[in-house]
Amino acid sequence: MFESAEIGHVIDKSTYKAEEAALREALLEVQYELKQRGEFPLLLLIHGMDGAGRGETLNQINEWLDPRLIHTAAFDAPNDDARERPWMWRYWRELPAKGRIGMFFGSYYSDALFDRVDSKTNRDAFDKQLFDILRFERMLANDGVLVLKFWLHLAEDKQKKRLKLLEKDPATAWRVTEADWKHHGQYSRIKNNAEHMMRLTNTAYAPWLVVDGEDANYRSLTVGRALLQALQQRLALDHVWQARSDVAAITPPADNKLLLESLQLDQAFSKDDYKQQLEALQGRLNGLTRHPKFAEHSLVLAFEGNDAAGKGGAIRRITQALDARRYRIVPVAAPTEEERAMPWLWRFWRHVPGKGKVTIFDRTWYGRVLVERVEGFAETADWMRGYYEINDFEHQLRDNNAIVLKFWLAISADEQLARFKSREETGFKRFKITEEDWRNRDKWDDYKVAVCDMIDRTSTSAVPWTLVAANNKYYARIKILTTICEALEAKLGA
Repeated sequence: MFESAEIGHVIDKSTYKAEEAALREALLEVQYELKQRGEFPLLLLIHGMDGAGRGETLNQINEWLDPRLIHTAAFDAPNDDARERPWMWRYWRELPAKGRIGMFFGSYYSDALFDRVDSKTNRDAFDKQLFDILRFERMLANDGVLVLKFWLHLAEDKQKKRLKLLEKDPATAWRVTEADWKHHGQYSRIKNNAEHMMRLTNTAYAPWLVVDGEDANYRSLTVGRALLQALQQRLALDHVWQARSDVAAITPPADNKLLLESLQLDQAFSKDDYKQQLEALQGRLNGLTRHPKFAEHSLVLAFEGNDAAGKGGAIRRITQALDARRYRIVPVAAPTEEERAMPWLWRFWRHVPGKGKVTIFDRTWYGRVLVERVEGFAETADWMRGYYEINDFEHQLRDNNAIVLKFWLAISADEQLARFKSREETGFKRFKITEEDWRNRDKWDDYKVAVCDMIDRTSTSAVPWTLVAANNKYYARIKILTTICEALEAKLGA
């Protein structure tokens, strides 16, 4: 893979100057068109051997383009905040918005590669990380992100020569570190593992380009040309970004049997029993979140359900038992302009809790396969792949020791109507009822089919759904608190 990059490509100064001006002008034109259209972002990853010009290339791109429209992120070893969360969390947070360019100096590939080079992982663990990366980049591509990956290469002898030259000059000696010489000593191991990494992750939607890094003129023009060509080709595909009216009809399963219809929605539960059990369960929950072993975990609670099913009331009973410094409630509504400019899971990744913390989502990422599906806000291909991407997201949380619990609160159509009318007639509850609630009610049957489909496709052994019969609010709240306490006790061995 690296043979052609070790030949020693050279471009003389006059040739470079002649092409640079035209290339810069063309790059600025496509950058401003990218911004004006605001249809997709570009994510640029800069990797390669030490001494091959990664920093110079990054600076060159910032010089040629308008830096106000570029977000540059450099990644070193993860800090404590990042280590508390799934390993891809810090990369999700730095993704560029539509119409902009993001440049990663080092990335998730650095994590995987150098863990393998330093023998922190074996080949199986390395390959697992690479497949995690493949899924991540496929999600980005499906959301329209243009991903380009550059590996700037140097032959071993040329790397040694360049490091010595930099070290010899007082003006550049600071650029050579102990880590650079350590990596030079690991040259063969880095090269071999990098080749394996690139073979597995060189895809049509996120290709690698290997560039000879010896000659700065050649390197700069090669990267610039590749960047220009990729943007021009993508911007020319106008038809890809036109809205399509391919929303699939909401159809029930062939046997016409729906999971929710088997749920007994009316459950007898007295107010006195509720008060007695509530106090005991809240005390139990408080103690579990203070358990020493909970510091090794996080808790993610996801609440979905019919409108007026009691999600807010259940959440309040949970938070009454928690230390206010250790939990956060994330209410999820229609995405903001900022959120619409990012890959759709970005707004949920940014709220992933650290170890010892609790995040409660009032509505969740399941909007992609519910409201966006039923209302036609997402194309069929987008909400269909949502099932896979949701399962992947939740399993990454679990792999990082998060305890993920998902609740669907179900009520009958008659009970919902009664609660809607009660809200309209009670002054301090009127804010709870909106025109959107009534519109959603008109599509009751469509939502029921979508919910059953969602549960079938995303209730996994690792992260199952808990279905809560919620016609009786007292029963629902006790059911939810009991489920949370039992899950924590099983995980903590309490």
